[in-house]
Amino acid sequence: MTTPAQTDSASERDLVLERIIDAPREKLFRAWTDPELIKQWFTPRPWTTPVVETDVRVGGSSFILMRGPDGEEFPNRGVYLEVIENEKLVFTDAFVNAWEPSEKPFMTGILTFEDICDKTKYTARVRHWTVADREAHEKMGFHDGWGKATDQLVALVARI
Repeated sequence: MTTPAQTDSASERDLVLERIIDAPREKLFRAWTDPELIKQWFTPRPWTTPVVETDVRVGGSSFILMRGPDGEEFPNRGVYLEVIENEKLVFTDAFVNAWEPSEKPFMTGILTFEDICDKTKYTARVRHWTVADREAHEKMGFHDGWGKATDQLVALVARI
């Protein structure tokens, strides 16, 4: 028996955001891995990110708490699958606290940082377990939310 994840092609399960950013990739990588910097840009305002814990290494865990303007909270736990400093960061919510499986895996994030002259091609690819998960994430406002957060990321790396 095949599952939906086995029959869906990866591109049907992906949401992608790409930008050319006028900053070196080292700054972008740092903004994705330094907890104090993540707090400053990660959620589109008026949302906030009051708690961020990262152990940026393969198998290291992360915890990011997103808080909405009405006080609603969305805790996000995950594990880093691949870390290539200043080039690539891969993380998933399929595992929490090292290799403990999560109750409901939803996505894997694949971030790449590529030199383009004196700028960086920033690609955020979010791969979902199923097409239905991708559609749900899209309806939740992936493009708008990740776009606004990326705008905040760009503003932050211009200051650091």
